[in-house]
Amino acid sequence: MLSVVIPAHNEARVIGRLLDGLLDGERFDVVVVANGCTDDTAEVARAHGVRVVETPKPSKRTALRLGDEAARGYPRLYVDADIELTAASAKALGEALAQGFLAAAPQRVLALDGRSWLVRAYYAIWVRLPHVRAGLFGRGVIAVSEAGNERIRALPPVMADDLAASLAFKAEERVIVPSAEVVIQTPRTFADLMRRRVRAVTSVAELDADAQAGAGDRTGVRDLLAIVIRRPWLAPAAGVFVGVAVLARRRAARAIRAGDYTTWLRDESSRT
Repeated sequence: MLSVVIPAHNEARVIGRLLDGLLDGERFDVVVVANGCTDDTAEVARAHGVRVVETPKPSKRTALRLGDEAARGYPRLYVDADIELTAASAKALGEALAQGFLAAAPQRVLALDGRSWLVRAYYAIWVRLPHVRAGLFGRGVIAVSEAGNERIRALPPVMADDLAASLAFKAEERVIVPSAEVVIQTPRTFADLMRRRVRAVTSVAELDADAQAGAGDRTGVRDLLAIVIRRPWLAPAAGVFVGVAVLARRRAARAIRAGDYTTWLRDESSRT
């Protein structure tokens, strides 16, 4: 039985959208872990007929652990509550794991309508970076086999849980499934984008502090040049990308110096 674990902290506005698509004509084992919620997340989830686990602790790490304990089968999908995933895409991920892969993720579809031009420029570069295209992270969905689940459950608890999970698998052990798609709500404003990027920089620093793990490949000048050489019209977007990266590092510096890897800078604009 395909199991789906959805950690959800105050996601009443969007979790119904996810569950509508995920449960369309299918009966998966779905566990929503409402963690530290002060809204109607649990009630909305129950109205969709899925199992709900509640905890007063607002922690994604705790929610994932509780969801794992409650889930009944494999393959197992870990799904963020603010994305959109269809039943067909969930099944496609499960079918990919049946071919012997330990981990799988869907293709990204970025929702960019109504976003500021700075946000659209940033993502025009981000989605073309080699490590972004190949990695499991930044998709809001990771599917694992039972053996893959054992691999990620052995990982230390970190803020960048999806990046750590991606790095836990060799290239030949993971796959991006062309027939599966996830719709990701991007930040609507530059300020919201910066919240996400500061969080990303901080979480990468946490992984880097682990000598064994590390945060994997970095965006380099060669990567940006390769994109601009092939698509010269993206040169202004590359400039925006660099500017965002520099500003995010500066804003994240204080948290990194303090070792603050728990403060979650949440982008509320994507939850509409």
